[in-house]
Amino acid sequence: MDENIDKLEYEIVELFIRLANLLSLPRSLGEIYGCLYIAPDPMCMDELIAKLNISKGSASQGLRALRNFGAIRTVYRPGDRRDFYEAECELRKLVSGFLKDQVNPHLDSGKERVANMREIMDEGEYENEEFLRERIEQLEKWRARANKILPLAIKMIER
Repeated sequence: MDENIDKLEYEIVELFIRLANLLSLPRSLGEIYGCLYIAPDPMCMDELIAKLNISKGSASQGLRALRNFGAIRTVYRPGDRRDFYEAECELRKLVSGFLKDQVNPHLDSGKERVANMREIMDEGEYENEEFLRERIEQLEKWRARANKILPLAIKMIER
């Protein structure tokens, strides 16, 4: 364990690292969010770098991604030109931010991929063509349903 972080901080940071891994997000996002979550006061990037022993690039990318998710917010400190950050602790904001930033783009690209699959099918001859066309059609139905459900889910979560 790093001497810059106590046992409780370590456990909380580790919890968020595991959550980031579960969501296929970079480890640094879990580290940064966990550190900000347990911090009683907003922290600047330099403090996070020192506390977590991470690179400036990793900290910068992590902070940008967490801001995009809505997982952290920038806090103004009079007289200090640095940006300070604190964790967003409302679950609904965290979930809706994640869905908007991570899931929506995949649904958008899914439409293009399914269209590409159809083109590939039209260009070639396949022994099990009917089966493959049914599977591609099923993927399109799943994507269309997800496109309808996701905005509703986000609206319900944000209430």
